[in-house]
Amino acid sequence: MSDLASPATLVVHPIAVPDSVDAPDAGPFLEMVRLANAVCLADAGHDYLREEPEEMLGFFQDQSDWTQLAFLAERDGRAIGAVKMMISKEPGTTALEFDLMTDPDRWGEGAGEALLGEVERVARERGLSVIQTWTLHRPSQPGELRPSTGWGAVPASDRQTLFATENGFTLEQVERNSVFDLTGDFSLVERMLAEAVDHAGPDYRRVEWTAPTPEHHREGFARVLARMSTDAPQGGMVVEEQHWDAARVERRDLRQQRQGLTVSVAAVEHVPTGTIAAYNELVISEDRTGATQQYGTLVLTEHRGRRLGTIVKCANLLRWRELVPESPRVSTFNAEENRHMLDINEAIGFVPASYAGAWKKLLDL
Repeated sequence: MSDLASPATLVVHPIAVPDSVDAPDAGPFLEMVRLANAVCLADAGHDYLREEPEEMLGFFQDQSDWTQLAFLAERDGRAIGAVKMMISKEPGTTALEFDLMTDPDRWGEGAGEALLGEVERVARERGLSVIQTWTLHRPSQPGELRPSTGWGAVPASDRQTLFATENGFTLEQVERNSVFDLTGDFSLVERMLAEAVDHAGPDYRRVEWTAPTPEHHREGFARVLARMSTDAPQGGMVVEEQHWDAARVERRDLRQQRQGLTVSVAAVEHVPTGTIAAYNELVISEDRTGATQQYGTLVLTEHRGRRLGTIVKCANLLRWRELVPESPRVSTFNAEENRHMLDINEAIGFVPASYAGAWKKLLDL
């Protein structure tokens, strides 16, 4: 399947980051938000990944730790595709991450190839040898294409799979998107939490907060956030180590506030060392009737085997039920090879909703 451009009528141009969603120049940015939500709905088959315009804008307006760029593809004055790019500002960065969105009703009109061309141009101009992206897939489709990890699969015939393979990308990881019903019975969650706390023992204690991060936890939270780039399964993807400190945590809190997000953190502190050994983060936009997103869950390698993952997940679900009772479900992503975390999810009651393919392409510079 090809997505060939027609240069005479297809125009690609940068998207300016507006001051607000109501600003006179916000139109192209809002089109990108529309396209992103349309692609998620079409490819995943549900709206659990929907983003509000304020949510995406608040992220773009904070470019302190990442460089973010966006381009819009238009044909005859109508937006038919967009791409957003992220480049880490860490020294020695080699990879560019991007999300490419072609209007599901306008596939095959050239937006995909044209926007991918912009991604490769930006990467080469900045001396970046790796470009990486993700695709969404419905669970009802059989998965025949396996990643380099050997865990999971995506449908080989999906148009997004064909586009990636035809353009030189290799499948490096498959993630499962799982959801938990927040409207159901929580007795199992309560029981699992009590058993896990018992198993962990007195050297570990629960700590919880609603963002912004309390000042006395910023350094500890920074350390555990930094470990997400080294301790979480990455498959064959290039994930550069991220450096965090209390100031970066504070910047992140301010950005999430501008995005209109409510954020709950459940963590476990190792009492003898004062180290945050595990954490779980639940997030929702200003529309509290939508799906909740689980941003991250991590147990530090040296503290695994003590059911800390179960503690932070269950504790935060129970906290969230009281904090945001309007939200019907939690949506989360886990690498298929992360069997331990998937076991916890399945035991709690998470069920598959969709799958994501992680794709990488190496560029000749």
